Amino acid sequence: MSRTRSPARLRLWACAALLLGSAQALAYPTKPVTLVVSYPAGGSVDVAARILQQPLSQALGQPVVIETRGGAGGTIGTNHVVKSPADGHTLLITLSSHTINPAIYNKLPFDTEKDLAAVSLVASAPQILVAHPSFPAATLADLVQHGKDKTDVPYGSAGTGSPSHIAGELLKQRTGLPFVHVAYRGGAPAVIDVLGGQIPLLWVSLPAVTQHVKEGRLKALAVSTAQRTPVLPDVPTVAETLPGFEVDSWYAVFAPANTPADVIAKVQDGLIQATRDPAIQKAFLDQGAVAVGSTAQELDAQVTREIAQWKTLARQASIRVD
Repeated sequence: MSRTRSPARLRLWACAALLLGSAQALAYPTKPVTLVVSYPAGGSVDVAARILQQPLSQALGQPVVIETRGGAGGTIGTNHVVKSPADGHTLLITLSSHTINPAIYNKLPFDTEKDLAAVSLVASAPQILVAHPSFPAATLADLVQHGKDKTDVPYGSAGTGSPSHIAGELLKQRTGLPFVHVAYRGGAPAVIDVLGGQIPLLWVSLPAVTQHVKEGRLKALAVSTAQRTPVLPDVPTVAETLPGFEVDSWYAVFAPANTPADVIAKVQDGLIQATRDPAIQKAFLDQGAVAVGSTAQELDAQVTREIAQWKTLARQASIRVD
């Protein structure tokens, strides 16, 4: 014989469930939080994770454990986080290739927009366009003029589909110049070749060439971010010549989809608090990056915008990684 539940009893149960959910959210985290680094140990993403490790641990009241799962352009670590419980105890820190990968890979084992929840942008870093000292152009305007008289203008990048490659192809699209991409396996060998004059131009991450630029071994033509970098404040942005140009090699934190909103908010607040700390800001600046800190909504909007932009660029420039 079934019993009819009274409206009053149903309301009590609903209130109890709500209170239980709130109590669980307030208790988060109940154990150490794993921050998965989607690139190899010792790289820039790993360094960013270690900069944030202690302040995030203090904000959350639990140890933050760094776990490296590099490979396949960040997709191995990302896929691990996608498959982890959506309780905030496993988080992802990754690079801006996060929004490039959906544009260049034929198939990913996850949906970048649907399977992950944005938490916070933590730092912004430019790609920089440098030239061998013998190269005739000293500014971006010089380069545009130089390129008009050439059948090809080779430039190197850290690899097919890397942020440096994207910056080069976006510049080619915006100027119509005959840039020819030379893909390297990472920034280090590309820097060696531009220093040796084997290639005239290189798009690369800022820390890889900062000292070479300061000491005059390379000429800096422009940076890819919307604002100049405080690391090399005299180097103009591409946007100063070509308004609207921007390729941001950012670092950001994500969680599995369906992670509770209040858990996301707690991690977000901890990261924003960390990026406002002068010591953390200096640590990022030493790596060629500017500490940012954003809301989950701001990061989510940026991810959506960039995926659409890079899909269009990849299709027009025929950039694919099988």
